[in-house]
Amino acid sequence: MAKKALVIDDDVSTLELMKFQLGAEGFHVTTVERGQEGLKFVEEIEFDIILTDLNLPDFDGIEMVRRCKEISPDTEIIMITGFGSTDKTIEATKAGAFHYVEKPVEFEELLLLIEKAIDRKQQAAEIKELRGKLSSRNSYEGVIGGSRSMQNIYEVIESVAESDANILILGESGTGKEVVANAIHYKSHRSKKPFVKLNCSALPKELIESELFGHKKGSFTGAISDKEGFLGRANGGSLLLDEIGEMPMSLQPKLLRVLQERIYYRVGSDKPQEVDFRLISSTNRSPFEAIQDGNLREDLYYRINTIEIKIPPLRERMEDVPMLAEHFLQIYAEKYKRDGCDFSERAYDQMLKYNWRGNVRELQHVIERAILLSKGGRITELNIPKNLDNAISFASISKNENVYHTTSRSDGEISEVKTNGNALPNTESLSGKDLFEEIGRFIVEKLPEPTGGAEQSDVFNSLENGVVLAALKRTNGNKQAAANLLGLYRPRLYGMIKRHNLDEKI
Repeated sequence: MAKKALVIDDDVSTLELMKFQLGAEGFHVTTVERGQEGLKFVEEIEFDIILTDLNLPDFDGIEMVRRCKEISPDTEIIMITGFGSTDKTIEATKAGAFHYVEKPVEFEELLLLIEKAIDRKQQAAEIKELRGKLSSRNSYEGVIGGSRSMQNIYEVIESVAESDANILILGESGTGKEVVANAIHYKSHRSKKPFVKLNCSALPKELIESELFGHKKGSFTGAISDKEGFLGRANGGSLLLDEIGEMPMSLQPKLLRVLQERIYYRVGSDKPQEVDFRLISSTNRSPFEAIQDGNLREDLYYRINTIEIKIPPLRERMEDVPMLAEHFLQIYAEKYKRDGCDFSERAYDQMLKYNWRGNVRELQHVIERAILLSKGGRITELNIPKNLDNAISFASISKNENVYHTTSRSDGEISEVKTNGNALPNTESLSGKDLFEEIGRFIVEKLPEPTGGAEQSDVFNSLENGVVLAALKRTNGNKQAAANLLGLYRPRLYGMIKRHNLDEKI
């Protein structure tokens, strides 16, 4: 697509020359003689570059820059000036102009400036898009969670959604496998086509083949008419086979053939049906256990598992619990018309000490029940089992599950690193990005080299532990103040505190 340029100058010959030269470089050029006319175009069209004379019959050039930036802040502006207007041009750059050139204009010099200005505009747009993605990564296409494990899943979805690769989603019951499948489909180029879902464990085994492939009238008792199966309905879109490990073994070779040849046959028909679909499968069982038990063909497993996404159970991403709870609170408060609902700190504490064996689904039901039973706006306590066997033991988790592991100094915990002499960087003159880059460099330089076979500690886990603890100490244990200091949503901070067992350290 041709780049768009707006040239504003009261000299007609200059406008004609600019239109010819920029047009020869592939630009779509709009030319105007007055500033007011130029502003109307800026309101209607997003230009890649604006070139404006400093002296216009109806506008001061600096005011022109300012007005253009108000209307289109991302568009770069180059000021064209007469000789000896340096003070004015400096003022114009302060008003937002990218640069300035003096008359007579050397076109090669101007073209280089235009290319640099457009590059900066594109970089700014990319940064803006990236910041938007990062700021929204507490949720992603309907999937809720800000933990690192969920961030990794978002990145995988982002990378593979546009492809047609077969995807296998693994996770315990209630972890949200179908929600992740939805995200994959609706981020793909097939999003406007059907997304058909078949639960292999919900149908009698003798009916699955007919449901999947369809059948011809009279092909078996009860087949009173032709029926299009799930494969036919998914043509052009995506097919989710939920609980793929429950598919009858007799049917699995036929599915494998479909995946290889993209042709299938309805029950009772010898006419081949062509089909184009993207397969997403899910299971709450270990595929290798299913293979060993004779419930899943190994060749089918490798065919459906081009990309594997493993969703961690909720107990392994406890920092997401408050976020999910707030999400369900909003949904059910609106559904049941309970305005002003929120959670007390005790309610958050209950959430974060419970094991959530039923994962996100169990949490969802608990929040729905709490809203239905609440008598006022604030939910002070959750009606969840008080079974000690189901409570999280942070001591045992830190020994057995890496995601909750809080390392000691000998294991590399950043907050306990002691160095001799002046090893710590002098950061007094640094701020913002430069400060974090310097601290990051220091941390990485202090990390021991990996040794063969030794398990490496999670640096970011240790760093998160140290930063949160430091914030709590600085605010004397005031969690709201610590959340504000770190730029965090308070429930997310609660999750981090529980994850690292920091209540005992403040």
